[in-house]
Amino acid sequence: MAFSTLITEKDGNIALIKLNRPEAMNAFNHQLMDELTEAIDKFEADPEIGCLIITGSSKAFAAGADIKEMQELSYMDAYYRDFITSNWERTTRCRKPVIAAVSGYALGGGCELAMMCDFILAADNAKFGQPEITIGVSPGAGGTQRLTRFVGKSKAMEMCLTGRMMDAKEAERCGLVSRIVTADNLLEEAKSVAKKIAGMPRAAAMMTKEMVNAAYETPLSHGVRFERRLFHSLFGTEDQQEGMNAFVEKRTPHFKNK
Repeated sequence: MAFSTLITEKDGNIALIKLNRPEAMNAFNHQLMDELTEAIDKFEADPEIGCLIITGSSKAFAAGADIKEMQELSYMDAYYRDFITSNWERTTRCRKPVIAAVSGYALGGGCELAMMCDFILAADNAKFGQPEITIGVSPGAGGTQRLTRFVGKSKAMEMCLTGRMMDAKEAERCGLVSRIVTADNLLEEAKSVAKKIAGMPRAAAMMTKEMVNAAYETPLSHGVRFERRLFHSLFGTEDQQEGMNAFVEKRTPHFKNK
C-alpha cells in the first residue's frame, strides 16, 4: 500500500501503520484520516494479519488535529461534513486487536486515537494531554469520554480543563497505558506483543476483545451474559479442540484459526 501520510508494512502475521507527517508532528488532516481508514480496512480484510500496531515518530505519536485545516470551519461546516465522525473512528470498529505504540507527544486527537486502540504501550518519553481548551474548543474525538473511563473523573476533568500533560509514569500509574518501555525499544516490544497476540486463535482473540469492550458499555449482569455466550461459542471451533488437546498431551498447539 502506498500512502502520502502513512508508512505501512506487513511483518508476518502483524501489520504496522506509522503516522508520517513529520512537518506537522503527525497532526491529523483529512487526508491522513482517510488514509488511516483505508489502511485499517485493508489489514482487517487480510486473512494473514492477526494484530495491528499504530505508531508515530520518536518525537510525536501525533500532536492532534491540524489546526490550520479546521480553524475556518463554521458550526454548519463541521455539522454537514460530520467532522471527525466521517473518517476518524475506524480504529474503534476494527475487530482485530490494535496496539498503540506511543513515543513523544500524544496530544488532543493523538491522545484520542491512542485511546481508541485496545491498549497503549508507552515509551518513557511519552506525554499525553487534551489541550483543546487552550485554543477555545473541547476534545471532540472521545477525549472527555474515554479519558474519564480510563483515569477517573477528577484527573480527566483537570486535564481537559487546564490542558495539563501527563507523563508516561503518571499515565501508567492511573491506568491509561498498559506499561512503559524505553523509547529505543518501543517498536521492537510492540511487535513482540503483537506477534504473541496474532499467534493466538483468531476467533478467541477477536471475541475476547469484544468481551472486554462490552465491560465499558453494559451493566455487569449484561456484560457477564455476553461473555458467557461468546465463551460457549468458542467450543464450536477447531482451535478450542486443538488447544485443549495440546494442553492435555503436553505439546505446543497448532492453531488454524478455524
